[in-house]
Amino acid sequence: MHSDIIIIGAGPGGYETALHAAREGKKVTLFNGNQLGGTCLNEGCIPTKCLCRDAEIVATFKEADRFGIDDFTFSVDYHKIADRKNEVVGKLRDGIASMMKAAGVTVVNAMASFKDASTVVAGTEEYTADNFIIATGSVSRSLPIPGHDLPEVMDSTAILNIDYIPESLTIIGGGVIGMEFASIFSNLGSKVTVIEFMKQILPPFDFDIAKRLKQTLSKRGVEILTGAAAKSIEKTEEGLKVTYEAKGKEGVVESTDLLMAVGRAPRVDGLNLEAAGVEYTLKGIIVDDMMRTNIPNIYAIGDVNGRMMLAHVASYQGRRALNVIDGKEDSIDFNLVPSAVFTLPECGMGGLTEEECKARGITVRIGKSFYRANGKALAMGEDEGLCKLIFEKDTDRLIGAHIMGAEAAILAQQCVDFMNAGATAATMRDVIFGHPTLSEIILAAL
Repeated sequence: MHSDIIIIGAGPGGYETALHAAREGKKVTLFNGNQLGGTCLNEGCIPTKCLCRDAEIVATFKEADRFGIDDFTFSVDYHKIADRKNEVVGKLRDGIASMMKAAGVTVVNAMASFKDASTVVAGTEEYTADNFIIATGSVSRSLPIPGHDLPEVMDSTAILNIDYIPESLTIIGGGVIGMEFASIFSNLGSKVTVIEFMKQILPPFDFDIAKRLKQTLSKRGVEILTGAAAKSIEKTEEGLKVTYEAKGKEGVVESTDLLMAVGRAPRVDGLNLEAAGVEYTLKGIIVDDMMRTNIPNIYAIGDVNGRMMLAHVASYQGRRALNVIDGKEDSIDFNLVPSAVFTLPECGMGGLTEEECKARGITVRIGKSFYRANGKALAMGEDEGLCKLIFEKDTDRLIGAHIMGAEAAILAQQCVDFMNAGATAATMRDVIFGHPTLSEIILAAL
């Protein structure tokens, strides 16, 4: 069977690129190695956001008296929480299948591997194409410490499939995945401890935001150990014990459950890239800014190229690859990517951090504002938060935005929109902000 384009992997990068290509009239074959929607829909972005919403509601219920609701009692049924999560995921997965069918995309429910640079194999069948796009995503990493392979040690996929709320939970890794689960299960009632090797949680985020989130979550009962290296994991009668080292001293954390959340690695196993001559390293398949590998007709997008492991980046890298195949130019700026962590409160960011500006020798002006001074935030009962805007001093352009607080992800997106338009502090001040809205937090930082 011959196609114009073969796409290997059916996550956001793969299936959205397949849709775009099919709508352009191309014959597309999409290899779905697991479930439509990939990690993001089935084991990541969507199911965790369902849990985040449940945790947010529970947290609000716990403070019902703040909103004038007295003698309010409730109970949490985690089975119903899990059922709702699965229902949302199933509905979205069915929607993708319908879109593939309507667009005429051929979906093969198997993983493909390369036979050569123009042929892939799935089962006993061979498939050829003019161009190939690899979009196989990533897999959970694990620290190579004693006990890391104990069956009781969960990764992010396993913890999404439990049917109970852990009595206590140790999380190794204070990145986006670790902190989201810390926030979720802490609000649902678990005693949570986070062990993070770096000096701050959320290493990609601006220091001020990470520091403030740590303070806020600590006040809410999450114990966060930064600058701490996990050394070993042991099974105990009650659960698991983690031995760690911080500031030259050894410590121990015991809990009923443990999550290993130390990042993700590109999924290249089984692709037989050597047969196609595609170059790759432990960091992923090597591509240029056009998403081309060293083989002219083979592209790699999303987590598998290791450039930026975000679902929306995978989708836009897929658009870039299609544009290159079609000989079109685009203005997608991969330096301006909004990202968020859906803790409670949320954090959102876009552009450069203050630390990155210092490292690049960029002289900046910084504006800050606080949620406690925003009328809508106070009315919502969401007065904990910070907005930090970074402007290049020489040009007055907005080059970074970092926000912690209610709807931080949306506010960060608004700032990235400004950055894409080349906005300066002066032009932003001439934009009318609605009142009373959380977006006025951006105006106040100006």
